[in-house]
Amino acid sequence: MTLLRDEDLAAAFDHASRTYDALVAANPGYHAHLRRSVRRLGLASPGEGLRVLDLGCGTGASTAAIRSVLPAAHVTAVDASAGMLGRAAAKPWADGVHFIHAPAEHLKDAGVHGPFDAVFAAYLFRNLTDPDTVLDTVRSVLRPGGRLAAHEYSLSGRRTDRAVWTLVCRGIVQPDATLLGDGPLYRHLWGSVVHFDPTDRFATRIRDAGFDHVRALPLPGWQTGITHTFVAARPEDPR
Repeated sequence: MTLLRDEDLAAAFDHASRTYDALVAANPGYHAHLRRSVRRLGLASPGEGLRVLDLGCGTGASTAAIRSVLPAAHVTAVDASAGMLGRAAAKPWADGVHFIHAPAEHLKDAGVHGPFDAVFAAYLFRNLTDPDTVLDTVRSVLRPGGRLAAHEYSLSGRRTDRAVWTLVCRGIVQPDATLLGDGPLYRHLWGSVVHFDPTDRFATRIRDAGFDHVRALPLPGWQTGITHTFVAARPEDPR
C-alpha cells in the first residue's frame, strides 16, 4: 500500500482532527500508556524548572500526559497538522504550555530551540519520511544528559503481534474510521506499523543516532508486543 507522508499526511490528520479524540478514547489504556511512557523518562516530579518538548502532540493527549506526570514543567508542544494542533490549543491548560505549528523536520525554522531536558514523541517516528534526520534534530535540541522517550507502535517480530494488530485495525478501527470519512488515514495507520522498524531495529536506529542508555520497554494489555516506550539519553559532554 502507499503510505501517506508529509503534506498528505498532515492534511489527513487535519480532516480527522474533529473525531480523533473520540476514536482514541475507545482504545483501552491509551491515556494511561502515555502517562506510563512519560514516567519512564525518569524525571523528578513535579518537574519544576524543566523544559519538555512534546514532538507530534496531536490533539494534546501526550501534552496532557506530560502535565499529569510533570505538572510544573514547561511544555513546548509541536505538530505538523494545523487541525490537530488547533484542537489541542483550544483545550484548557494551566500556564506553561506553548503550542507551535511545525513539522518535526523544521523545528528551528519555527523558532523551536533547545536545550530541552526531555523530548517526548508519541506515535511520531513511523510517520516520518526521514526518521534519522529527526532523531539527529532531537539530539541537537536536548541538553547533554537530556532524555528521549519515543512512545511508538513497533512490532516485536512475533507473528502473533502482527496478527493482533491487523485484527484490531481491520476489524474495529478501519470500519469505524471509514464511516467517519477518515478511511485513508487509518489504512495508513495499519500500514505504517507493519512497514516500520521492528522493536530491535528501531532501538538500533536510536543508538546509531548518537543516543546511549537505549531501552525498549513494552506496554501492557492487548498492545504488548505492539507498542513500546523507547527511552534513551543524549550522552553527557566529555569533561
